[in-house]
Amino acid sequence: MITRTIKITETVLRDAQQSLIATRMPIEDMIPILEEMDEAGYEAVECWGGATFDSCLRYLNEDPWERLRIFRKKFKKTKLLMLLRGQSLLGYRHYADDVVDAFVKQFILNGIDIIRIFDALNDVRNIESCLKACKKYGGHAQLAIAYTVSPIHTVDYFTELATKLAKMGADSLCIKDMAGIMTPDVAYKLVSNIKSAVNLPLEVHTHATAGISKMTYLKALEAGADMIDTAISPFSGGTSQPATESMVLGMSGLGFKTDLNMDRLNEIAIYFKKIRSKYHENGLLKLKMLYTDPRALTYQVPGGMLSNLLSQLTQQGLEGKFDTVLNEVPNVRMDLGYPPLVTPLSQMVGTQALMNVLTGQRYQLVSSEIKNYLLGKYGQAVAPIDEDLRQSIIGDEAVIRGRPADLLEAELPRLTEEIADYAKNIEDVLDYALFPQIARDFLGRREDRFYDIPIQEIEVII
Repeated sequence: MITRTIKITETVLRDAQQSLIATRMPIEDMIPILEEMDEAGYEAVECWGGATFDSCLRYLNEDPWERLRIFRKKFKKTKLLMLLRGQSLLGYRHYADDVVDAFVKQFILNGIDIIRIFDALNDVRNIESCLKACKKYGGHAQLAIAYTVSPIHTVDYFTELATKLAKMGADSLCIKDMAGIMTPDVAYKLVSNIKSAVNLPLEVHTHATAGISKMTYLKALEAGADMIDTAISPFSGGTSQPATESMVLGMSGLGFKTDLNMDRLNEIAIYFKKIRSKYHENGLLKLKMLYTDPRALTYQVPGGMLSNLLSQLTQQGLEGKFDTVLNEVPNVRMDLGYPPLVTPLSQMVGTQALMNVLTGQRYQLVSSEIKNYLLGKYGQAVAPIDEDLRQSIIGDEAVIRGRPADLLEAELPRLTEEIADYAKNIEDVLDYALFPQIARDFLGRREDRFYDIPIQEIEVII
């Protein structure tokens, strides 16, 4: 029997609640259980990044930096992990290198240990600046492969990509299966190939959406994966991750050990059951997010996108269009050169599919983000893009072939001047850099907020 220790990253504070309740969990719902989580034996907790930054400012009237400081104060033993979208940081466009450097410096100063960095197109040029900044300021750079399925995205393609990421200086690697579509056989082959080619710790991240995630994790572990991501049971399943307790118990009988304390996990689960009940009552926890849906293997929409898309359609009284929009997603994706459906491309492709369905005429309306994608402003697509479609949308405009950020001038001086009436420190400027209007509104309301930990002035030279 195999006897090997597997490390676990808990996702309830970020990806699990992002996938099931559209990232609406406020810090008040987290604080009471954080010290208990710190004693559970997790290798890391994924608690920041992804959509949490946007959601704090846009919906929760919270300072995301203050949330991070609370996490750092409470987690004394456990590493803090965040998700970073490469040159897009936590926003939806590419930012200049000076913004990337300042942003990475600030979250490392505030306590982030592990930075999981990916690019939505797997264009390695778009993670260079983040990686450089992580090394500069002492963070652990976990470079991630955005997993997807297409005629181009083969096991050999992803193995070669992993080798490139290792040569760039990754501290560890992650296979990020954001839509839960990596089948067990592929997981075994891909992990085996990467572990043979690269001498780095390898973490595997998947979702339970399609109903195959536990088998995928098992085969990945058998092939040599070192770490997996799980969610405490009340926020597991559906479009979230497999349950932490179930994976720990199941693995133990197969010779995989963990450092997790089951008594602590049970206490954490009891707490989050109460929190989950609240979201049932206010309607945020949607039943469609809890069902196993094998069609995810076809439409490949990640959990966070599913919950947000359903939320948007429901608000407009169009929930009945949900399945039709999902069926259009693979068609749009094929037209655009098979981009992986991960933020921001999942939102872009999903929105375009929605427009195609609601107008009844494909590409009659096209978002500015899709136009920018076709212009190469997000990087290089792996597969050819339908040239007739590109021509019909952008005409004869020149397509960017190099690293998109090379065309961006330094932004911090201008941004600092624009938000000078509201900004008290570099964090406020960075809020504004990522989400200008939302941050301006938030900073204007700041005096009305209060927490048990005061706002800290952190002096950083811009």
